[in-house]
Amino acid sequence: MIALPVPLIVALLLVFLFVRSVLFEKTTPLLGALLLACAVQSVVVSIVHYYGVTELRLVQPITASVIPALAWVAFLEGGVHQRFQRSDIWHLAAPVVMAGVVTIAPMLIDALLGGLFVGYGLAILLVLHRQRNELAHTRLASGPVPALIWRVIAIALIISAASDALISATLQLGARDAPGIILSIFSSLALLAIGFLALSPAIALAQDDDQQGQIEPDTANHDPDIPVAEIMEQLEELVGREKLYLDPDLTLARIARRLGYPLKQVSTAINAVTGENVSRYINKYRIDHACRALDAGENVTNTMLASGFNTKSNFNREFLRITGKTPSQWQQKSSP
Repeated sequence: MIALPVPLIVALLLVFLFVRSVLFEKTTPLLGALLLACAVQSVVVSIVHYYGVTELRLVQPITASVIPALAWVAFLEGGVHQRFQRSDIWHLAAPVVMAGVVTIAPMLIDALLGGLFVGYGLAILLVLHRQRNELAHTRLASGPVPALIWRVIAIALIISAASDALISATLQLGARDAPGIILSIFSSLALLAIGFLALSPAIALAQDDDQQGQIEPDTANHDPDIPVAEIMEQLEELVGREKLYLDPDLTLARIARRLGYPLKQVSTAINAVTGENVSRYINKYRIDHACRALDAGENVTNTMLASGFNTKSNFNREFLRITGKTPSQWQQKSSP
């Protein structure tokens, strides 16, 4: 009976997910690359630690350094700016830097690799905190799920770095069998989590073909006095007139672009007036629309789709949060 090491099993699963994502166009190129990088790293770990191909030992940190850099650039694509920026290339130079360290100063490998995983993981958590968990180009209909997924990915990056530190510590203590166990448990699970979550439709970018005149949070209108009342007046008029909330691909970036204000100002204005984030603000309009549809006798599935939601779980969660009832309970209440 053939026994496969855990990292190789993880690699095979990640490759399967990658092929499936390519065939069915389930993810963006950057997230697909992140998924493939996790698979490659699992293969390299298996070859080095379980099949004794020590010649690849110095390749392992180079392939590993690709993962946190790709995670960060993919996060920027959905959370800050939609298209790949020239400045992002510097982050993708991480494996080049690591190759130089491997060649010139191998004693710094562990420190640099750990710094990359922890640094990028903390950077994602920091940006999420500063943006109140609001991602510019993910669908508002997904609610808090995209931010939660990226938070878990960030934590997985940090855990992966912790496993590397634990391996170094156990080797210094003379526990020669420990690295294989640690890699099987910590690193493999972290890579599997990162790769699997990268396929989530919740963090996929919304279809947005209107890129002209896009205002990014750090490129325009740096007035410290945010015109909260003016933004909210224009926003409520725009949402009411054009019923933007019925668009399942609606994003914070699209709202800000239509209003002509930076993302941060729109987000701050909504939070200052309503005490809620942009997603909850828009979902209030969606649920009001859904309640009217259910009162008119429409079924739950058609109501969900017609109200701007694309998954039943998000629809049910927001409906219960706003009305205190499930859609089915609301229907029963409305029945004669």
